Amino acid sequence: MRQIVFVTNNQHKLIEIRHLAKDKFQIQSLQDVDFNYDIPETSPTLEGNALEKARFFYKKTGKNCFADDTGLEVHALGGLPGVNSARFASDHDYNKNMMHLLELMKDIEDRRARFRTVIALILDGKEFLFEGIVNGHITYEPRGQNGFGYDPIFVPQGDNRTFAQMTLDEKNLYSHRQKAFSKLIDFLQNVSS
Repeated sequence: MRQIVFVTNNQHKLIEIRHLAKDKFQIQSLQDVDFNYDIPETSPTLEGNALEKARFFYKKTGKNCFADDTGLEVHALGGLPGVNSARFASDHDYNKNMMHLLELMKDIEDRRARFRTVIALILDGKEFLFEGIVNGHITYEPRGQNGFGYDPIFVPQGDNRTFAQMTLDEKNLYSHRQKAFSKLIDFLQNVSS
């Protein structure tokens, strides 16, 4: 089975991606390959951050890899929090970020939002980008216990539950990360065959 490294320290993302990969590819973590560097994430765009992380790892190891960046883009806030989703109110404190967003939106009726994921793949030195988007809306209060990040306040179009009220399989029917990763898997299967 072909191996590829997912350049992330986010265990939630790693679980989601491994679940999606199933028996198609072996997704290695940074711990699996003993990579202990601080990975830079300084770009003002999702595409830039995904590429920056993948390039950093590839330059150090020469191993085929992919990295992602994901943002929640709220229409009424001009696309915020966007690229700063994980650091919107507090560095990687999901609850503080979520509550800050709800506070900003307390008097806003237009609740439209979307999750957008960009995956950067480096395969034998060549770079490729894959994007996944799911449209939906922001709730007025958190609902559900599953998932992570903004999942308790995001309802995807076509459902009335938040991502946090869904099982992982149910979330993956809509998921932005699943859409981007499916494009990545299809691409890798085509170049492998």
